[in-house]
Amino acid sequence: MAKTVSPYRYVHGLRDGIPIGLGYLSVSFGFGISAVGEGLRMLEALIISMTNLTSAGQVAGVTVIVAGGTLIEMILTQLVINLRYSLMGLTLTQRLDSRCTTPHRLLMSFGLTDEIFALAASKPYPVGPSYFYGLMTAPYVGWAGGTLLGAIAGNLLPSDLRAAMGIMIYAMFIAIVLPPMRRDRGVLLTVLLAIGLSCCMKYVPGLNQISSGFAIILSAVISAAVMALLHPVKAEEEEQTEAPTS
Repeated sequence: MAKTVSPYRYVHGLRDGIPIGLGYLSVSFGFGISAVGEGLRMLEALIISMTNLTSAGQVAGVTVIVAGGTLIEMILTQLVINLRYSLMGLTLTQRLDSRCTTPHRLLMSFGLTDEIFALAASKPYPVGPSYFYGLMTAPYVGWAGGTLLGAIAGNLLPSDLRAAMGIMIYAMFIAIVLPPMRRDRGVLLTVLLAIGLSCCMKYVPGLNQISSGFAIILSAVISAAVMALLHPVKAEEEEQTEAPTS
């Protein structure tokens, strides 16, 4: 941990987090509509977003809830999907100043997302708790507020329109995955393999007895493990990938 004190203040983080918050507002709007469309109450959808900042984890979690999955399925699903945040946290600890005590780190970890990590890790000076809390504020408000607005809209809109707008959250995931799929053959094959496994667990007799939660876990873990063996990332590629956020 860096011993110097961060020159950044809460207002600096708040300013830097506004674009992230606006982006989260639109994405969580889709989550709110989707959650209500799956049968959750508006308050339930809002509580999920107020206690989580993970779009993929929340969508997968709602899928497990709707399917009547077990607590073990929920835990394993969230572990697999959100494991990357542990790696981000370990990296970010090297960029924190001397005021980031354990209580601060625990609270800061709640707001650690891909975009917040990228901004905090890119700063030339150590990051303190004041800056990070400011950086968390707009994304948190945008995520919870967008969910609330989406849930309200989901209760007011006609069912056909609600179903059409519910695909917004999935369109975001597609938009995230498509660019690396076009650049990297390994990513493309991993996605295709995951899709194939998911379809098998949905339609193949016997395999379709696997619950939705474990289907997500198995598809993600198996496809990632197979392609890690068949198409490993070279050291040079890893350095290039990490450079923008280091």
